[in-house]
Amino acid sequence: MDLVIVESPAKAKTINKYLGSNYEVLASFGHIRDLPPKDGSVDPDHDFAMLWEVSGDRAKQLKAISDAAKRADHVILATDPDREGEAISWHLLEWLKGKKALPKAGASRVTFNEITKTAILAAMKHPRELDSALIDAYRARRALDYLVGFTLSPVLWRKLPGAKSAGRVQSVALRLICQRESEIEAHRPREYWTIDAAMVSAAGQAFPARLSLWQGKKLDRFDIPDAAAAARAVADVRSGVFTVHAVDTKPATRNPYPPFTTSTLQQEAARKLGFTASHTMRVAQGLYEEGRITYMRTDGVQIAGEAIAAVRDVIAQDYGSGPDVLPDKPRHYATKAKNAQEAHEAIRPTDLGYRPSKAPAGDAEKLYALVWKRTVASQMASAKMERSSIDLLDAGGRTGLRATGQVIITPGFLAVYTETSEDIASDADDDEGRRLPRLTKGESTTTSDVTSKQHFTEPPPRFSEASLVKRLEELGIGRPSTYASILQTLRDRAYVRVEKNRFWAEEKGRLVTAFLERYFEKYVGYDFTADLETRLDDVSAGDLDYLTVLRDFWSDFSPKTKEILELRPSDVTVAIDEYLAPMLFPDKGDGSDPRLCPTCGTGRLSLKTGKFGAFVACSNYPECRYTRQFAGDGGAQENSGPVLLGTDPDSGEPVTLRSGRFGAYVQRGEGEKPPRASIPKDAPVTGPDDFDLALRLLSLPRTIGTHPESGEPITASIGRYGPYLAHNGKYARLTSTAEVFETGMNAAVVKLAEAAAAGPRARGVQAPLREIGAHPVSGAVMKLMAGRFGQYITDGATNATVPKTEDGMTISLDDAAALIDARAAMPSKGKKPVKKAAAKKPAAKKKPPAKKKAES
Repeated sequence: MDLVIVESPAKAKTINKYLGSNYEVLASFGHIRDLPPKDGSVDPDHDFAMLWEVSGDRAKQLKAISDAAKRADHVILATDPDREGEAISWHLLEWLKGKKALPKAGASRVTFNEITKTAILAAMKHPRELDSALIDAYRARRALDYLVGFTLSPVLWRKLPGAKSAGRVQSVALRLICQRESEIEAHRPREYWTIDAAMVSAAGQAFPARLSLWQGKKLDRFDIPDAAAAARAVADVRSGVFTVHAVDTKPATRNPYPPFTTSTLQQEAARKLGFTASHTMRVAQGLYEEGRITYMRTDGVQIAGEAIAAVRDVIAQDYGSGPDVLPDKPRHYATKAKNAQEAHEAIRPTDLGYRPSKAPAGDAEKLYALVWKRTVASQMASAKMERSSIDLLDAGGRTGLRATGQVIITPGFLAVYTETSEDIASDADDDEGRRLPRLTKGESTTTSDVTSKQHFTEPPPRFSEASLVKRLEELGIGRPSTYASILQTLRDRAYVRVEKNRFWAEEKGRLVTAFLERYFEKYVGYDFTADLETRLDDVSAGDLDYLTVLRDFWSDFSPKTKEILELRPSDVTVAIDEYLAPMLFPDKGDGSDPRLCPTCGTGRLSLKTGKFGAFVACSNYPECRYTRQFAGDGGAQENSGPVLLGTDPDSGEPVTLRSGRFGAYVQRGEGEKPPRASIPKDAPVTGPDDFDLALRLLSLPRTIGTHPESGEPITASIGRYGPYLAHNGKYARLTSTAEVFETGMNAAVVKLAEAAAAGPRARGVQAPLREIGAHPVSGAVMKLMAGRFGQYITDGATNATVPKTEDGMTISLDDAAALIDARAAMPSKGKKPVKKAAAKKPAAKKKPPAKKKAES
């Protein structure tokens, strides 16, 4: 019997269906070894020797593999057909050798690009040895990532308080996000106007046109800069009589897009389905392991000849075989990518006959539909269009209008698939689908209406996942299989946040980027990182020794880190202050010093770093307490001292709004311990208009009344975990600040009773973030919850943690059920029985000391 080892149980289950009883298929559950996260795992002094450690949570799987290998005749390593898959097979082989569990016949490697019976049986007939070049490329990447992380991160910890860590590729991606943030802040909106006219042909057909020539000059974008100029232009158009000066009609063609690669799939899934890169890869992995699509980590755009034939058959069956639908010859695509993954096919369905439903439900079906449509469209005819433009001139030839239109004559591939645009379309895209009337040169037209429209230039948009992946790919940074983990790492480190599917640079991220740009500019350079990726690709191809890459990198990087470690943190802060000066202290435009303190008028502002992050402060501290937070969104929250909200009518003391290290708060009076109250997020206090709310916050806790049974008071207040009710040492949660001031006696008694009946754990449970649906087996409703350590899924009996690489808000029903089932199958983590100490044996009686012989 032969033992086949793959990565996942789902893949093992699918493959087991196609192999006979002479095979046993087991899963390793991914990598079984890795570099332990401690110093010394990679030793540059001993030619970058690597210390691999077996993962602690793989004991059960590894014992099963070891036992099966000992009774097997031969081991077949059938992990994924890429660098990571090759590395997993290498780790397995090395571990089996170390355990002396390898059969006499040894082990061989097989790969397949799709999990179908034909592909698997064909792969079994062509075993090979492990690819040492791919393994070397894996080792080089792991060593580089380790060396950068464990060398650069301690530098950050010591020189930049609040910074967590830095990575080789993640830092470059973060730099892109932060540079875009700086571009947005530096943008100054510029005003411009456009003039549109509603025209009517001699035959009575209406069509729109735009002013393109004014006062004898062809208009550029900013030639009409204000309302006054726009009014004059409108008057000139209204007074003119326009005739057709030129008509231009040209045919146009739009070709279909190639099938998906990893990065284009991530981009389109983000745009059309709202998936994160990590979620897209997880869903695609599931489709691959079920045998529905080919391998999803690839840079290749070509597909196999038999697959092309199958696509053309589907097109003929579903859409027709005419030349406007199906071209005479198949289309062949090629890419310029040089890395090893180019050998793989593009992502396509394994069975084109399995058509997606018209309204796919579930994330897997939606992604499959996207892959199917893109694959089919890639072999269809080009879309044929007609683009028209008409130029109109007044009698004097000094004022001109232009009308443009674009009409699809034959849709071709557009009948199946249209790629979405990343950002808002420009005005020129309004011509899509507009057909202009048939006009001839010299024909007269009339003007029915003229309007002007004000515009302002927009800053470049923040990156979405799709646009950031596209930019990384354009720069040659990272590889398709790494993009999802790169973006997730930036979120996990709180260097960026995601709002409305866009990346915003956080304060920590901008400081880390500024530090790296100032002191490690070479290593966060786009060209350097791309060149290093190219060298790693050369290692994959067997054209370069991986140790050469490591030596070249370390010979420069190590001395640089030692040099920076010698700097004092205060010197680093001063250098970053100077580096960020254009952002922190922009020119005011009036000639005044942008660093002059607005409170004391004599101190100078500069960047400071403290335990709780970076901020801007006055040099006259402590006499002047002006501070301004270094804001991650490009703004600055100023604190020039307490803001007077009003005077308490009862005590006569001033009530002020202040800012502390834990946020804004209100305070009554002065002194050593004046009454204070934090400002909740759902009830902001921003100025004197909120004085009444400030008084109510300072009055807490509020006594609602006396409990009818106990005779003890019921109070409402706001604590560390939000608003709550309290009575005789018992608590009940409230949902908003408003309830603190509005809850009456009857409602308070009911809420306290409900909390007591639910038990102590339930009183602190929040409402679910999302109701996922019923478990397909048990029928229990699964809910997504926010816990102390992150998101988790519960069915009422079992709680399963959502992996950090996943987003619980987008997790599918099947994946949620799989997490619950996996957690339920794990052994309980109850307390281990306390071993009783063994009974002590009675101490042996000491022999009396021997009597000394009497001296003679």
